[in-house]
This record gives sequence, structure tokens and C-alpha cells, in this order.
Amino acid sequence: MTSDELRNLIEDATADFALGENDPALEKLARATAAAPDSFEAWHALAEVNFSLRRLDAALAAGEKAHALQPADLFINTTLSRIWMERGDKAKAEHFGAQAKIQSWKDQLKNPAAAKDGF
Repeated sequence: MTSDELRNLIEDATADFALGENDPALEKLARATAAAPDSFEAWHALAEVNFSLRRLDAALAAGEKAHALQPADLFINTTLSRIWMERGDKAKAEHFGAQAKIQSWKDQLKNPAAAKDGF
């Protein structure tokens, strides 16, 4: 699968989910993660869709795979914080929330003008 095909598949799955077509969205994301197991975007999308569907075990499994690929990513740390909070583990939720905040600060330090302007 080419990178364009992968991106299109993830975008199609996201659109399906937005339209309430959960099963097709999950099927497309399963295909994406099978075809490109090193795709952070596919795993993160799968984590978010499963989280939204309250499938917390599946959300956590996908989130952990995305995190393994990009542990410093602001958004996956936020996703994992939300998942752990819903699972009732406040300590783990706070850990990932803190990691997200640290990454946010790092991003602000790298680009202070954008942070100041809210971009």
C-alpha cells in the first residue's frame, strides 16, 4: 500500500466514523494497521474511534501501539490520558496528561511566535 493509499484509507475511515458508519470505519482502520503496522496515524485514528465507541480495551491497545511509534507526540499522550481516566486509573491518566503538557511546552519553545498568536 502506498503512502497516498494509506492516507486515503485513514481519511475514508474517519469520514465513515463521522457519518456514524462505525463498522466500515473500524474495518478500514484494521486494514490500514495491518498493511502499515508502523503507521502512527492509523493506530492513533483506531484508538480515537474505539475510545469514542467506548471500546476502552481496543482503544488502549491501539493507543499503546501509536505511542510506541511516537512517544513524544502531544496528541497520543492526550488520547492515552483520556483512555486511562475513563478506565479509572487516575495515576496513569495524570502521567500521560503531564507528558502531553511537556510536549506542548516544548512545541511552544520551538515556535514562540506561533504559541503567542495561538497557532
